[in-house]
Amino acid sequence: MAKSRNNLLGVGGQRKKLSRAEQQGAGSVRDADRKAAEDKKQELVRKMRERAEAQAATTAAAESGEQEASPAQS
Repeated sequence: MAKSRNNLLGVGGQRKKLSRAEQQGAGSVRDADRKAAEDKKQELVRKMRERAEAQAATTAAAESGEQEASPAQS
């Protein structure tokens, strides 16, 4: 933090230096990589949710089938 209140240099954090291409509006490779990584993560989360839902549905169906079969045998 700055030593005095009159000199606020560095208080707001640092900004990334922009390349000429970024200054002209052509995005960087870093942004594309971040987007690709985010897309992969979203796809993985979607697959995991689908598997969890399918597994929960099969266990629920198996449990309800066992509960219906038990009273009939007694």
